[in-house]
Amino acid sequence: MMHEQQSLDRLTKLLALSITALVTLGLIMVLSSSYIFAKDTYGNSFYFFFKQIGYLSIALIGAFVVSKTKHSFWLKYAPVFSMCIGFLILLTYIPHFGSAAKGASRWLNLGFIRIQPGEFFKVACILSGIDLFENYQKYDRQKIIFRASVLIIPLLLLIKQPDFGTFIICFLSLSLICYLSSFPRKWFYPALLTGILAVIILLFSQPYRVRRLMSYLDPWKNPQTTGFQIIQSYLAFANGSIVGTGLGNSNEKLFYLPEAHNDFIFSVVGEELGFLGVVSTVSLFAFFIVIGFKIGARASTKLSYLTTVSIVSLVGMQALLNMSVVLGIIPTKGLNLPFISSGGSSLLANFWGLGILFSCIKYENKYSNETFQNQNPSTYFLKS
Repeated sequence: MMHEQQSLDRLTKLLALSITALVTLGLIMVLSSSYIFAKDTYGNSFYFFFKQIGYLSIALIGAFVVSKTKHSFWLKYAPVFSMCIGFLILLTYIPHFGSAAKGASRWLNLGFIRIQPGEFFKVACILSGIDLFENYQKYDRQKIIFRASVLIIPLLLLIKQPDFGTFIICFLSLSLICYLSSFPRKWFYPALLTGILAVIILLFSQPYRVRRLMSYLDPWKNPQTTGFQIIQSYLAFANGSIVGTGLGNSNEKLFYLPEAHNDFIFSVVGEELGFLGVVSTVSLFAFFIVIGFKIGARASTKLSYLTTVSIVSLVGMQALLNMSVVLGIIPTKGLNLPFISSGGSSLLANFWGLGILFSCIKYENKYSNETFQNQNPSTYFLKS
């Protein structure tokens, strides 16, 4: 038991180290990728950098507070959180509250701050999914309908915005939770198949999504329109070669590559830090995921296990999909790179999830200590 306790402590420190490394890399790349654009647009080269630091400070305080609560609290009231965030998503459709950009009404303007509720729903849907699928056989029909509704309605609102990227992330997260939970297998596979068919129908239901798909297959067919962004991303990686052009020396960020400090910041990493920088970034995320899964494997309860694994997977899936888009492996979609891309809502939401993750770790530490103290010391050392 003592060995397991020491192992968990070590894993926790490694997890914190990986997060610190990713956040530090993010701050460096946000400054590097945005200072010229920020100077031209806002007259302040450090506009996005200081904004990111501000959100990071709030996120760290929030994560610390959340980590001091019991993770069971977040699971117990998960439907309430989903309902509240769903209401915020609904407000994005109302004039003076919703703030549209690039043809999508994803932002909520509160006057003093502008947030993207969909980012927070990624975490809320995980919590609600765990609550629904793990307790499915315990709930009566009325409770199941209510808990399913607080998941389905916000997802439909996300599609309407449209925010297909967030919808896909939520769909994948819920599929994983459903598979790992105690949800009956006889219902899981038909539900998964139905969900996949629904996603395919949604993918081809809008002309702009079809255009993106066609552009993905042949971006050079329309190099000045639908294929422009991904071609510029390819050029960034080509310019970077093995060791990169050097930090701050990207050419593509000079108003060639759209969203250079946000969705396509990984392209700037590839250009300035080269193949070695790309491999290092991927390795940091892989390290975070492996350590997170190892912590989840040591969970003493199913709920703690599901919470830990699903939050780690959420970060991993977002990173994988963003990198896949930027590298042209999958069609272009607006998805940021966790901890690295510029964006307050994403940073706050991800650290909310991390706070719950560390709350689970805190519970495991307490459980291990209580178990050790309740054991007969002589028996314990004999077992060791």
